[in-house]
Amino acid sequence: MKRKIEIVVISDVHLGTYGCHAKEVLNYLNSVKPKKLILNGDIFDIWQFRKRYFPKAHLQVIKKIVALAAKGTRVYYLTGNHDEKLRRFSDTKMGNIYILDKLVLNIDGKKAWFFHGDVFDASIQHTKWIAKLGGWGYDLLILFNRFVNVVLQKLGREKYSLSKKIKNSVKGAVKFINNFEKTATDLAIENEYDFVVCGHIHQPIIKTVSNEKGECTYLNSGDWIENLTALEYNNERWQLYTHGEGTPHLRPEPDLNVPDEEEDVSSGLLSAFAELNKGLS
Repeated sequence: MKRKIEIVVISDVHLGTYGCHAKEVLNYLNSVKPKKLILNGDIFDIWQFRKRYFPKAHLQVIKKIVALAAKGTRVYYLTGNHDEKLRRFSDTKMGNIYILDKLVLNIDGKKAWFFHGDVFDASIQHTKWIAKLGGWGYDLLILFNRFVNVVLQKLGREKYSLSKKIKNSVKGAVKFINNFEKTATDLAIENEYDFVVCGHIHQPIIKTVSNEKGECTYLNSGDWIENLTALEYNNERWQLYTHGEGTPHLRPEPDLNVPDEEEDVSSGLLSAFAELNKGLS
């Protein structure tokens, strides 16, 4: 049975990269029936997009999102830095799919502010080439980390996250995350939002933050590269969902067989992305 949920938020899926866990994303989306699905940035990775690498599982995620919209789910696609070229199409509506840069919702009488969060990242705003280089490096690190974890599992040892270890041990990275969260919550409190919901930094969390002007709840949906997390809102309560934990209905492998006509649509979509990347670069 699919779980009926009022709001689902996912971000930083990075379709089109080696680090993306598309099968797990598809498993999760197959297990829920949300009234609203908020895709909070970096769903596609146009920075690193290459037509020669876009597996069926990645295509199936796109198909599933479109299917949810066709069945009544309101889908909000909020642009991030890796899919920033879609900002040219902000405020576009296609059936139940909305492309936006930010979103404000009234949820049970409380104001919620949704946006990706790259606007607070100085490296994105001023030295984009460094940020893009870092994106390639991160993708290679994740790929290498997968190889390391295969070896560790064969030796009967637990998986290990190299990127998390680096982030937690480098003072600059920790300071950046803290500054990011403080900037987001200070602005949310100043503008009288009860919730501020971001992605971008791949750090899933729900916490209440206060200052001299008030308080708000800060939420980050994490990512589907390492953490495999989503935010869910139901019965006036936010929860942070981690894929596979205590949810056996998520474990089966998804059906990755794509009918021929859907292959044609998918190929057309990939061609469109390739042209978009080429024409806007």
